[in-house]
Amino acid sequence: MITVTYLDHSGFALTTPGAVMIFDYYKDPDKKLEKVLRDSPEKPVLFFVSHHHPDHFNTSIFELAQDRKRTYILANDIFSKFVPKTGLSVAWMSAGDVIDSIPGITQVKAYGSTDTGVSYAITLTDGSVIFHAGDLNDWHWSEESTEREVAKAEERFKVIVDRIAEEIPEIKIAMFPVDARMGTDFAKGAQIFLSKVKVDNFFPMHFWGEPQKACDFNAYVPAATATRCYCLDRPGMNVEIKG
Repeated sequence: MITVTYLDHSGFALTTPGAVMIFDYYKDPDKKLEKVLRDSPEKPVLFFVSHHHPDHFNTSIFELAQDRKRTYILANDIFSKFVPKTGLSVAWMSAGDVIDSIPGITQVKAYGSTDTGVSYAITLTDGSVIFHAGDLNDWHWSEESTEREVAKAEERFKVIVDRIAEEIPEIKIAMFPVDARMGTDFAKGAQIFLSKVKVDNFFPMHFWGEPQKACDFNAYVPAATATRCYCLDRPGMNVEIKG
């Protein structure tokens, strides 16, 4: 069983059989991370940061869980000057990099992003895959962009998604941007992703003040898919994924 706890924005804490994994910690207004860590005292803690933007990377992560075995997996666009020089296990990743020596999981592979940094695919000890997109998305605003700009953005996005689909047969849990600022296109990137990649459980994120988009998203899931969508629209909410 995996427990998924929504922290805020694109931040999640996942309690898996082998580790506690924390993604893109930005803030935790409900203080749920303390409980997540307290409830699994024996498990290693893995911090994943997809890129340096301040809504995805908070340097306070280096002060969390100090009494635990911690590993930090950071995108290569995060400057080393922000990372403590001693006492931490840190790995920087670029798109295409693979690490298979991290406690509590089998492997992590970094894929590209259509913004800065990377997206992450983590293989658990049972072979299931967790995916956090970071800022990987079909970023465009059709109301403002030209047709050529829209087509170029979509093409760049699809190149990355096609590679993920080719290399990963099935994703158990995917966390992916559904950004209300994009207007009518807010769900287009997620629709493309779900049409190409087999995803069992989908968690929208990156709401920017309009979390109702998470609850609306079921209407946009491609009809041919069997993906289950979850509405974690308030910090501190969690859900258990079985199997």
